[in-house]
Amino acid sequence: MFARKAGKLVPRTGRRTFTMDTPVPASLPCFDDWDRPFTDLELLEIEAAIQSAAAKHRSSDKSSDAENVANGDETVTRTRCRRLPDSLFSNPFSLSPCRRSVFKRRSKMLPELAFRGRVVYCRTEAEAEKSADELLNFIETKRKAQGEVSLGLDLEWKPSFRRGVAPGKAAVLQICGEMNQCYVFHICHSGIPQNLQTLLQSTTTVKVGSNIANDARKIFLDHNVSIRNLEDLSALANQKLDGAPKNWGLASLTESLLCKQLPKPSNLRLGNWDTPVLSKEHLSYAATDAFVSWHLYQVLKSLPDAPMPKHMDRE
Repeated sequence: MFARKAGKLVPRTGRRTFTMDTPVPASLPCFDDWDRPFTDLELLEIEAAIQSAAAKHRSSDKSSDAENVANGDETVTRTRCRRLPDSLFSNPFSLSPCRRSVFKRRSKMLPELAFRGRVVYCRTEAEAEKSADELLNFIETKRKAQGEVSLGLDLEWKPSFRRGVAPGKAAVLQICGEMNQCYVFHICHSGIPQNLQTLLQSTTTVKVGSNIANDARKIFLDHNVSIRNLEDLSALANQKLDGAPKNWGLASLTESLLCKQLPKPSNLRLGNWDTPVLSKEHLSYAATDAFVSWHLYQVLKSLPDAPMPKHMDRE
C-alpha cells in the first residue's frame, strides 16, 4: 500500500482490490520483543489455535458419550450421536431466514458472518469516480433484468470521547449490492465526486441500512450531499417480524434472521477511520456491514408482513 519516495513512505495510487478469504501467512514474534503487545492478527491466530485444540479435544472425548449394552455374552458399544443444527450446514448466504429457535439464547454458539468476496477500495477522487461509474452500470443492468435494485449502505467516522469535542466527519462510505463484490470509498480523502453523488441521489435504487437516516443526515451535514430513497432495516423488521417493535441493529438482526454473529470489535468500530490508508481489517469490517445490510434486506423482503395485533385489527 506504500511506496518509498525521498526516504519517506507515501501511499501508492490506483484502486486496490482484496479478496477477503485469502489466507494470511502466520507470523511469530521474535524472542527479543517478547514483551510487546500482540497485534490483532496474532490474537486472531491464537484464538484459531485455541478453537482448533478444543475441537480436537471434543473429538477425542467421543468415547465418553458411549454406553455399553449387554447382549447375551457380548458387550455392544453404542454411541449416542447428537444431531447438529441444520443451519450449520446450510448455505452461509441463504436468502431464507434461519430457524431462530435453534440458537435461542445461545448466541455464543453462532458462527461468525463475514464478507468473503472482492472488496474494491477507493481513496482518491479518480478511483471513487471510476468505481461509482461501475456501480451505476451494474445498477442499470440489474434494473433491466430484475426491476428494483437495492444497495446496502453504511458509514464510518472517527468518534470523539472528549466532552465538547465533535466527532470526525464522515470518513468511509461502503456500498454493496451483490454477494461477490463490495465498494469501500474513503471519502475523507476522495470526497464525493459527481458519479458517486449521482448514485446517492438516484431514486431508482433503494439504499438500505440500520438507522440509515442518521447516516444520510451525517453525509449531508459533512459533505452537503443528499441520499435519496432510503429504507430502514429496523422499521422493515418490525413490519415483518412478530412481537413488540424493537430498535433493531445489524448485529441483532443478523443473529435473529441469519443465525450468525456479526463481529463488532471495538478497535475497529471505534477506531480511526481518518487514517491515510485503511488496513485489510478495516476494509473487511466495512464491506461486511454493507453486505449484511443488503443481505438482510433480501431476507426481510421475502417474508410476509406480520399479522396485526388483535386490538389494532378492530374497527
